[in-house]
Amino acid sequence: MENMMNNIYELQYAMDTFYFLVCGALVMWMAAGFAMLEAGLVRAKNTTEILTKNVALFAISCTMYLICGYEIMYGGGYFLSGTDSVASMDEAAIAAVLASATESGFGDMGEYSGASDFFFQVVFVATAMSIVSGAVAERMKLWAFLLFAVVMTGFIYPMEGAWTWNGDSVFGIYELSYSDYAGSGIVHMAGAAAALAGVIMLGARKGKYGPNGEVNAIPGANLPLATLGTFILWMGWFGFNGGSTLKLGGIGVANEVASVFLNTNAAASGGLIAALIVARLLFGKADLTMALNGALAGLVAITAEPADPSPLLATIIGAIGGVIVVFSIVTLDKLKLDDPVGAISVHGVVGLWGIFAVLLSDADATFGGQLVGALTIFIWVFVTSLITWGVIKAIMGVRVSEEDEYEGVDISECGMEAYPEFTKD
Repeated sequence: MENMMNNIYELQYAMDTFYFLVCGALVMWMAAGFAMLEAGLVRAKNTTEILTKNVALFAISCTMYLICGYEIMYGGGYFLSGTDSVASMDEAAIAAVLASATESGFGDMGEYSGASDFFFQVVFVATAMSIVSGAVAERMKLWAFLLFAVVMTGFIYPMEGAWTWNGDSVFGIYELSYSDYAGSGIVHMAGAAAALAGVIMLGARKGKYGPNGEVNAIPGANLPLATLGTFILWMGWFGFNGGSTLKLGGIGVANEVASVFLNTNAAASGGLIAALIVARLLFGKADLTMALNGALAGLVAITAEPADPSPLLATIIGAIGGVIVVFSIVTLDKLKLDDPVGAISVHGVVGLWGIFAVLLSDADATFGGQLVGALTIFIWVFVTSLITWGVIKAIMGVRVSEEDEYEGVDISECGMEAYPEFTKD
């Protein structure tokens, strides 16, 4: 009997670990979504640099989280040995885990290897950093951005992650009573706060705002690519939210995973429909870029609590996010905060809505707890990012020259163009 139970446990362990890894791979695929979305929404002369930033930031994020980020956030080091992996357990350690699981009952057995936990967490770090990329596009120096990525992924993000998901006290002063299932605030608003600091430090693109305060539209070069990027992000979000259940084994958990997938999709749909309608009412046209950002806004809004709401409530939460994002993009333009892809609105403003939307379905969450958590995340990330951007500006500058901006940063920063056949005789 004991041997049979151990075999069942080993199977569930393998299933939970495999599910965790597959969800992590889906979240990693979101890096491609960000790259395609941003490449489609910038001008053709800046495409290569955007793509370079996205592939480089992913590698930097993974390396910095390996070196120090995971240790800061969870107290688990992988850089030297990776000894927290089940692969390194001896037979006695495995037997102890099995015995503990047998005693606790199979309903509480959700286990997975430490290595799979690291892999799932590291792709979240890369997602937070990807949010920054689009907001500072078309005028930031490549190496200034990559230097910021080192600090953001190795220190700034892991610190606020330790206070939230790991439950550490904030500088030993107070503990948060904050609920955020998959990271509307911890990942998305944090990335937007860093992006906002960068946009303030950079200033707007040349020609974006006229002398009398008018806003000049700067269309993206490839809307089919932006649409593809949105669909990739939509798909990857099932891993983002679904993997945050942290396991799969058990009837109750399997039902929760199904609800998370259903609600994630419902919220995205609601966000897109609402944004499309609002854009039609405001601008008289069906604005594709607003529709795409509406879908992403719905996804961000439901991320803080995708398990508890009914599908109808999830759709409403996403729809409200879609309405918010349209007005937020318009408002930021009026404030002359130039965000070429709408990242601050999608991930920051709607991320804040997602934090408080938790109160609609989670009886244990409190307004005060959500408010203090949101303020802690935003203030920490924004202030430390502003300081980091300031130091980088003093050392090497953060903005390309006016001539390089006019010619496009592809040539000045990367030495090649994304579409050379369209720009040469």
